[in-house]
Amino acid sequence: MNALTQALAAADPAMLSELEALYKDLHQHPELSMQEVRTAKIVADAMDKLGYEVTRGVGVTGVVCVLKNGAGPTVMLRADMDGLPMAENTGLPYASSVTAREADGAEVGVAHSCGHDMHVTWLLGAARILAANRGAWQGTLLIVFQPGEETAEGASAMVKDWEQKGQGRFPKPDIILGQHVMVGAAGTVSYRPGVTLSAGDSLKITLFGRGSHGSQPQTSIDPVIMAAATTLRLQTIVSREIAPTEPAVLTIGSLQAGTKENIIPDDATIKLNMRTYSEDTREYMLKSIRRICCAECDASGAERPPEFTTINSYPLTENDLVATQKVAKAFGQQFGDKAALAPSPASASEDFSIFGRTWGVPYVFWFVGGTDPKVYAKAVQDKTVNKIPSNHSPQFAPQIHPTLETGLQAMLSAAGAWLCSGTAA
Repeated sequence: MNALTQALAAADPAMLSELEALYKDLHQHPELSMQEVRTAKIVADAMDKLGYEVTRGVGVTGVVCVLKNGAGPTVMLRADMDGLPMAENTGLPYASSVTAREADGAEVGVAHSCGHDMHVTWLLGAARILAANRGAWQGTLLIVFQPGEETAEGASAMVKDWEQKGQGRFPKPDIILGQHVMVGAAGTVSYRPGVTLSAGDSLKITLFGRGSHGSQPQTSIDPVIMAAATTLRLQTIVSREIAPTEPAVLTIGSLQAGTKENIIPDDATIKLNMRTYSEDTREYMLKSIRRICCAECDASGAERPPEFTTINSYPLTENDLVATQKVAKAFGQQFGDKAALAPSPASASEDFSIFGRTWGVPYVFWFVGGTDPKVYAKAVQDKTVNKIPSNHSPQFAPQIHPTLETGLQAMLSAAGAWLCSGTAA
């Protein structure tokens, strides 16, 4: 336990009650990606009162806060703020009933079904402890509340804004730290050196045919058949072109064509998502997707090549080996056997690594369990862990305690490995 987690343990119990109330408020008022106006104001106002130098509107709604406290490393702590375009179905008294309009004008339910409300609460709590205990650490804090993680827009937007308005506006970090609530026993943390999260790429592919009457298929170039054949062939990339020892996923999540049973439409649209764990595999699969789509269009006699649009793209999250060892040592001191090495990378994706990749700065990203420990233990025993509502489920709802306390302890112990002299070195 370092000086910062000791300060947390000695903190006024009222602080946890205030953070719980904040969490419930954020949970009840989620905002879509790049629309986090209310959330950004809450965090910016709170950080301003804590004495941080606050810059609002970085990358549309992002908030960057700086606190200098003598000579020492610059440590960046990051949390994402956005909710998801889905209705919540938890039955909680503080459940969201919010609706909003997406960029295309569609009205959707909005829910914090990925735990970003907990992430914001953790970071505000950690920032509060750090500001109140400046005698326990030295260096510079760079606190980043990021928009738009769910659409892979936020980190890129903040970095672009950062660079366009002058790189000297904020100090360059020496280490970047972040965490995510996931399915797992509340009170535990897990980490992994090297590849921790997959790269994720989502594409929209438009296939162009020639429409006609359903009774006269000979006058058409049928995009429905083209799309069906393409869909089947795309599934062979992983099964026949990628080695069985190399993990990869390719999912066709949407196939849309036509409006009526007796009309052959002019075009069809495929939307797909792929997850990979190495840059070589990622590049190979992207090339294979283009090759197969173009070949199927040629085979159908299409008069136009397919059109490819990137919906979003997440890079690999690849933790720095040396920095992860430092975090692991701090976690071991703080949590004992409740801190564990994750056995394999997760198939989820994050844009957190964009900061470190862009600036050439080491980073570490880890996971905090949010499931009732008794529920999780029984699920492990019954081999039904996959049935626990996970992130992006309408039933996803982290257990507030001890998840709230564990995330605070994890962030402070990791930050303290750099900020507290002689701790976890």
